Amino acid sequence: MPDAVQLAAFERTLPALNEAATWVSAVSFAAFALRGGARELRKLCYGELRARGFGAQAAQHLIKRVSDAYVALRAGTPGPPASLRRRKAEFTPVVFRPHAAHTYDDRCLSWNHDAQTVSIWTLDGRMRNVRFACSPSALKQLAAYRKGESDLVFRDGKWFLYATIDVPDPEVYEPADFIGVDRGIVNLATTSDGTNHQGRRLGRYRRWQAHKRAELQAKKTRSAKQRLKKRAKKEARHATHLNHKISKTVVAVAQRTGRGVALEELRGIRDRVTVPRDQRARLSSWPFHQLGAFLAYKCRRSGVPFVEVDPAHTSQRCPRCGRTERANRQTRDHFHCRRCGLAGPSDHVAGVNVRNRARSAWAFVNMPDPAPGPTG
Repeated sequence: MPDAVQLAAFERTLPALNEAATWVSAVSFAAFALRGGARELRKLCYGELRARGFGAQAAQHLIKRVSDAYVALRAGTPGPPASLRRRKAEFTPVVFRPHAAHTYDDRCLSWNHDAQTVSIWTLDGRMRNVRFACSPSALKQLAAYRKGESDLVFRDGKWFLYATIDVPDPEVYEPADFIGVDRGIVNLATTSDGTNHQGRRLGRYRRWQAHKRAELQAKKTRSAKQRLKKRAKKEARHATHLNHKISKTVVAVAQRTGRGVALEELRGIRDRVTVPRDQRARLSSWPFHQLGAFLAYKCRRSGVPFVEVDPAHTSQRCPRCGRTERANRQTRDHFHCRRCGLAGPSDHVAGVNVRNRARSAWAFVNMPDPAPGPTG
């Protein structure tokens, strides 16, 4: 929450830092292509950065940012060898946006938790008593567990400091049982207890948002573009809020009843599953990965056991007799076992199968070591 003087310093400093990072990137690419390291870059760029008015630590962080960017580029997969994305990554230097985040360590940034102010380095000198706002619980965690560096971020007209905290994990208790969670599109989450968190409202909301975006895009006016920019992240925030509510409810029930949470392991599902063209946008916007991530970190924070199991045939397998057959699920919503006659909602059956697999997985992983036999 900077005042007018501090705001002017921030608005000058962050673009200048990123412009300098782009220059360091060009030097690194010309000299080393994608192989540059921080030590070699310091010899080439440190003196020039100091001459441009950057402090010693700011210059070191600029060089490290560029070096880390090329390390990440080498470790990543930019695409197939003949793709435009691959050629762009391999034959052009990394460019930093004018308001990309910049890293500060404790030499450039100091915190006063009682007054809720920070002292931060800028090109206009050290800016002291810059006020910041956060919730009381976040302030308590910041004071107790903050470690390492922080990032200065400009987003949607506001300034943020992203601070890293290292909260110790509580001890995971021995679960009495598990709650199996089946994720889907129509029903975002269905538990083995029969609780159903439907996604129909989210689907209607997304269709309405898509309709409004199409209307505004068709106008092609300045005010329409401003409205589009204002609404850009509204849909994502709505889905995130819904996933937080679902995951919080599931973890609270598990903690209250002394059980763990079991989930299907769905990584890479978009590469494995093919859908008709008219359903691709719906599948791509399905927030299943975010829901799983929220469940995982909330379980870890609360000491609730968390298990991911094989998702194969969870909606086609009968949890009573074990028969697995596609004909057991004749429709999307209904399950009916062809052998024993067990019937019910297919998502609930899938949640029960996830729970049963979690029981077996937990028992296998936590099986006690056999006692050593007698020695001869």
